[in-house]
Amino acid sequence: MLTGEIRNQVDRIWDTFWTGGISNPLEVIEQLTYLLFIKRLDEIHTRAENKANTLGQPIENPIFPDPDDSAVGSRHALTLQEPTDPDVGQRRAFALPNGDEWNPQDFRWSRFKNMPAEQMYQTITEGVFPFMKQMTGEQTAFAAHMKDARFTLPPEKAGLLAKVVDLLDKIPMDDRDTKGDLYEYMLSKLATAGQNGQFRTPRHIIQMMVALTEPRPDDTICDPACGTAGFLVAAAEYLYDNHSRTELGQRYYQGEMFHGFDFDSTMLRVASMNMLLHGIENPLIQNRDSLSEGHGGVENMYSLILANPPFAGSLDYESTAKDLLATVKTKKTELLFLALFLRLLKPGGRAAVIVPDGVLFGSSTAHQSLRQALVEQQKLDGIISMPSGVFKPYAGVSTAIVLFTKTDSGGTDDVWFYDMQADGYSLDDKRMPLGNPAASVVGQRHAFAESRHALTLPGKMAKRMNKTTSRTLWSGGAAGMGSATSRARRSRLWCRRRRLRPTATI
Repeated sequence: MLTGEIRNQVDRIWDTFWTGGISNPLEVIEQLTYLLFIKRLDEIHTRAENKANTLGQPIENPIFPDPDDSAVGSRHALTLQEPTDPDVGQRRAFALPNGDEWNPQDFRWSRFKNMPAEQMYQTITEGVFPFMKQMTGEQTAFAAHMKDARFTLPPEKAGLLAKVVDLLDKIPMDDRDTKGDLYEYMLSKLATAGQNGQFRTPRHIIQMMVALTEPRPDDTICDPACGTAGFLVAAAEYLYDNHSRTELGQRYYQGEMFHGFDFDSTMLRVASMNMLLHGIENPLIQNRDSLSEGHGGVENMYSLILANPPFAGSLDYESTAKDLLATVKTKKTELLFLALFLRLLKPGGRAAVIVPDGVLFGSSTAHQSLRQALVEQQKLDGIISMPSGVFKPYAGVSTAIVLFTKTDSGGTDDVWFYDMQADGYSLDDKRMPLGNPAASVVGQRHAFAESRHALTLPGKMAKRMNKTTSRTLWSGGAAGMGSATSRARRSRLWCRRRRLRPTATI
């Protein structure tokens, strides 16, 4: 839990970048991510150093080799991609491809934080950064995505860099929760900084979706459009809070449980660092265009999908995976992603995904065939209609959360419909906190699961209509969440599209 003081310290760091002329919020996050990674490396090395001193033994695989240690060449955790000397492993300094030599001990946060601004800048840009990009001893997802990273602060910003390092050093990050919350708070700046707001789904919506799906220790969880890994982090936090460390096991801590795809290199690094600071060492965060032909054929791999995929664009048929087009012939990304989720899920796998309202009510052949597949071939569990202001100030599009289970054999008997008229924040551009209706949604869902409170169509009526009429729809809403009239209208509209009888609104 972040205190007000820590939040103020983060705000000061952010203000320092802005007053220093670095105004792109994503660039700020990326540079802070590099500095946090460097700081973490020093913390790991310090722990190993203390352990070695206690045991009276040399450090195993030191991150920062000590030139004064004669055995460093046989134990250090570094290799060079392009060695400049066949005996590079025995050298007493770190050699860069350009021929410069550095003492790796100077790359430690605890060392360079005390240097003058110009010397610190030179050490980080000419030593630490190339060092990080070439290291192989730190086997994490973040390190794997460092190859094309760039440290973008120019030399004239040396004073800015020194100030940011000093401010970061003063923030206490001793425990897992503080580190994770700190990074989440930094990422929240993306949602308050103009055009980059699309990178982040509101955290309370993510947490609601995770609570509705109740991740389990045996799950393999995937977000095929992971962005900053908000869904994966929330799933990891839910598991951490609801299961013992023994139940979670190495699949959790080493990251085998968590899979994320994105094709933006910056997002891959930010997502990997987000998971790392939440205690997940090596999640499977991959550079992948989920809808492309090059990644077709991957199927039946995951037991839980949580996602808010992009739904504002269209793709060319030539570049889209053919197996997806076989499921739904369309260029619309929102429909292609739904088809992708059905392909990626194992039988019995669950999904909670955000879609635009057009997916629910679109009249095209592609829209209707995909809805029919969800209802008749899979198990449609629920629909949560969200207010259009959820993604303000960047988009006013109406969206919904679709909950379904892959069965390949149908099973849609009762569909829970919830018309969320508010999400706990004002629906204007300011998005001021008001309450927590999202918690009510989870409670209503659990109540429905226990009582199966739905109205079933009479048998004679079902016979008069087509096969889909045996399905029923349940709609619900908490007090103060909207008028009965609006909820009933939504219910009737969905029912009319599916040719179902609308149930009583609760």
